[in-house]
Amino acid sequence: MGHIRKNMISFFLTTRCNLNCGYCYTNKTTHKHQKLSLRFAQAGIDEYFRRTDSRHIRFFGAGEPTMELSLMKAIRQYASERAGSALLVETQTNGAFSGSKARWLAENVDIIWVSSDGLPEAQDTYRRTVGGKPSSPIVEKNIRFLAQNGRGMVGIRTTITALNVRTQKEMLDYFFDCGVRTVWSDPLFPAVGQQTAEGAPDPLEYARELVAAEQHARDKGMFYGSILTCNFDEDTDRHCRACLPVPHLTTDGYVSACDMALFGSDPGPMAVFIYGRWNEERGVIEYDSEKIGLLQSRSINRIPGCGECEARYRCGGYCLGEVVNETGSLFGRKDRACEAIRFLWRHMPRPATLFRYLHP
Repeated sequence: MGHIRKNMISFFLTTRCNLNCGYCYTNKTTHKHQKLSLRFAQAGIDEYFRRTDSRHIRFFGAGEPTMELSLMKAIRQYASERAGSALLVETQTNGAFSGSKARWLAENVDIIWVSSDGLPEAQDTYRRTVGGKPSSPIVEKNIRFLAQNGRGMVGIRTTITALNVRTQKEMLDYFFDCGVRTVWSDPLFPAVGQQTAEGAPDPLEYARELVAAEQHARDKGMFYGSILTCNFDEDTDRHCRACLPVPHLTTDGYVSACDMALFGSDPGPMAVFIYGRWNEERGVIEYDSEKIGLLQSRSINRIPGCGECEARYRCGGYCLGEVVNETGSLFGRKDRACEAIRFLWRHMPRPATLFRYLHP
């Protein structure tokens, strides 16, 4: 099964954001002041709960979810009324919010991922406020509060750049001191619509440093994973939930299969992930069966070059969003990522159990 075990409905709540991250991959600036329709979200919940046994909901971008906290509360309440005690709530946030928002998240969200690059030098280089101020003080304060007071797990999703690729151990020490025990990292990848990313680390250097940092994490009683290793715990022939697909509801009224396909109305290769549309007048979600079939057909058996790879069943073809954005093909490959994954497969110990918390 692999990473596709993370089967949930995601809500892209808003395009508003209080940070101006230098490497932001979204194109939210062309979709200003959009927010998800509550009626659309409710219809999505009804249909998802009817079709699957999963009761897992998730709040995500394209902007910062807590900028629409009232909408988040309303969606959570609606899902709770239908799922009861089985409801599992997850969010990914930039961590830059008020104390009152921190308290609500701590009391109402089961899995909280804070996007943070750790040491202030790295955090404040790329992740500054809209007004240009450093974000590290407020983000660190909230990480510490959530780690101490949260009802569930508080983890970190961190971006590795050329700036912090060699300080992954120090980064883990920093998060450990904040009370965090679970960290997933991604090497910087190109924004939607681009093929290169300034400041991205060399993939093999990232992999070499990751091996040492992962051992350092285990020595401290922490978990440290990577998008490159997110399927290392279980055999799979496809990479993630985008191949099922499972719904991600967008601010402009579409159903996406991928976190990187944030808007259904945008042209370009990411449109392959858009497989449904909200019909406001009829109050129903309309699906494209051909798109669904195409997404479901994406497996390592159909990706040229994957058939002989030693790590193929613990990779599944790598991140679809990145692959499509950079190659234009659902069946393409990121060769530099493949090289790094093979290195990690040879040099990183196999996990003894399934990952408890899957990549955010």
